[in-house]
Amino acid sequence: MALLIVIYLAFISLGLPDGVLGAVWPLMHQDLGLALSDAGLISAITSIGTVISALVGHRMVARFKTGLVTAVSVAATAFGLWGFSVSTSLLSLCLFAIPLGLGAGSVDSALNNYVALHYKAHHMNWLHSFWGFGASGGPVLMALTLSLGHSYRSGWRLISAIQAVLMIVLFLSLPLFASSEREEPTKRTTDGVKRGAKRSGLSLILASFFLYCLIETSTGLWAVSYLVQVKHIDASTAALYGSLFYLGITAGRMISGFVSLRLSNGKLIATGLAVIAIGLVSLFLSNETSAIFALLAIGLGCAPIFPSMIHETPRRFSIEASARVIGLEMATAYVGSTTAGPLFGLLAHLVGLSWMVGLQAFFFLLLLITLTLFFRRTTAQSV
Repeated sequence: MALLIVIYLAFISLGLPDGVLGAVWPLMHQDLGLALSDAGLISAITSIGTVISALVGHRMVARFKTGLVTAVSVAATAFGLWGFSVSTSLLSLCLFAIPLGLGAGSVDSALNNYVALHYKAHHMNWLHSFWGFGASGGPVLMALTLSLGHSYRSGWRLISAIQAVLMIVLFLSLPLFASSEREEPTKRTTDGVKRGAKRSGLSLILASFFLYCLIETSTGLWAVSYLVQVKHIDASTAALYGSLFYLGITAGRMISGFVSLRLSNGKLIATGLAVIAIGLVSLFLSNETSAIFALLAIGLGCAPIFPSMIHETPRRFSIEASARVIGLEMATAYVGSTTAGPLFGLLAHLVGLSWMVGLQAFFFLLLLITLTLFFRRTTAQSV
């Protein structure tokens, strides 16, 4: 139980830095004399670091084990966040974005694999819900710091300090990880992936993660703009509706945790896909009133898909292959999230956002196809 509490805290910590840069950048870029667009460069460097660390995370876990990798990675994120608090130039911000990205990717892949192997599906859903609390809490902590009259630098230091406290807790928890972690030799892991890729359709599950993140991230980034520009809803009202999408994801994962006690991962994913379809149709047909239901439905539908796909990985591949495969899944997911912003931004520039839901529907159909094929071509094994 003690270790599970630590892992829940780690998932909150994982979400804390997400969204803070975007929330505070309007103030930061003016104070530092930087362009508004420079946030894109910082975010891109963070994303690249996250992808790299997710890809190599399984090797680190095989050598150093999950507990140590997680503790060191949280230390890296704490250092990166502290660096943001003392940065005075774009160069320094970019340099500190490197450990922030590398640390986040390692934590994500290592903990997701550990939970998929050692805990039931309801914990996977609840843990990802706690990530949502962290992602929501980061901007709130920064806003609270600013409202008390402190600078944004104090806000970064506060979030960094929280990460540092968790780092200490994780180092103290290393014996708990060691007592329950299974041995996963590197050679068996590599061989398992090669066999799994041929036998179980690795490309299908990676495509599913990419497509899912395109849908989730595009909704989070562009749904409010769609409501304003296409549906002519007041900007402040649309912003409030946009928050319902994230509320749907967070609350949906809490609900999915209970539902998973009766439904399998596959049925949870199927249910989520059906709710997303309803939400997309509602968004396309929405007016100022029904837009509330549309964004909430898309969030609720997204909720069980990501954690359920992760939890199913060691059952569809193997225990030996799961660390490597989940690392690939995390990397592909980050690529999908990073691609969504510029892709839909280009769409908005070229033809306007009126086609946004149509493009999302296209990606949704591809996601439905890849997941259907994946579950048909693979066989679940007990873990």
